[in-house]
Amino acid sequence: LKYNIEQYQSVCLEKFNMRWLLTFPLAIKYIKEESEIPPNALRPSKINQRLSLCQAFTTARRSGRTIGMTFEDNHCITSSFVQGWEYMPGKEILKSQILSEYHSNPSAEMRIQLQFSELLTKESLEKIKGNIGFIVSPLPNTEIIPDIILTYGSPAQITNIIHALTYEGRFLVNNQTFLGYGESCIRGVLVPYLTNKSQVILPGTGDRTLAMTMENEMAFGMPASRLFYIQKNLFKSAANLNMGMPSKFLLFDMPFPMGPKAFRFLNRQYKRLQKGRLKK
Repeated sequence: LKYNIEQYQSVCLEKFNMRWLLTFPLAIKYIKEESEIPPNALRPSKINQRLSLCQAFTTARRSGRTIGMTFEDNHCITSSFVQGWEYMPGKEILKSQILSEYHSNPSAEMRIQLQFSELLTKESLEKIKGNIGFIVSPLPNTEIIPDIILTYGSPAQITNIIHALTYEGRFLVNNQTFLGYGESCIRGVLVPYLTNKSQVILPGTGDRTLAMTMENEMAFGMPASRLFYIQKNLFKSAANLNMGMPSKFLLFDMPFPMGPKAFRFLNRQYKRLQKGRLKK
């Protein structure tokens, strides 16, 4: 299904509003021409500035501004090359990472970079071909139809999103590698774009030191259309025992086996099994 801008705006206001999340979810769209950037969007390069991609995320989700990011706007030059906005041979990118001493030695860095080899498929390279940047727009008043939704929140909020996404046994979140670098810009945006799979994000060094991501925040990146699937299933998991938002706490000593239906069912089954063993 294809959704229009008004549908993305309304689903955000209905389920992902400011009463639930502290900052705006982000609509992100890859572009092939600068003319795709809305005229009123903030362009760092137009005021002789540069922002890293994670700084653009923070600015958009906290200020509500739409931001256009291209090679000329991005301070984090490494991420521009990894995104494919300009060409740089892979061996040169590897050298740059070794020089930065992110890891203990060249061999360690090579092992880290090999984690991304799964993305270097013919289909992936074709998909990013011609991309020159992306637009970041706060979802409630998005000016674009997004490719990706990037949502920052508390661990409990992200758990609710995962519960909704996996409620029907679909769209499982699996096979992730956490590196602590490039988490939001690569793992949170590029990977879902290339793989059509959602990603849990533990904000990395750039998020924490450049973009002022709070220490109690994490994020979740997903293909944009999954937002409507989440809307349908949000807060349904575990029925009336859903953890909710704010999280519900049980502040008393629960009589055993009070809790989810699974507890009572398994307790009954256990007693039956015990009786069977005793008879033998």
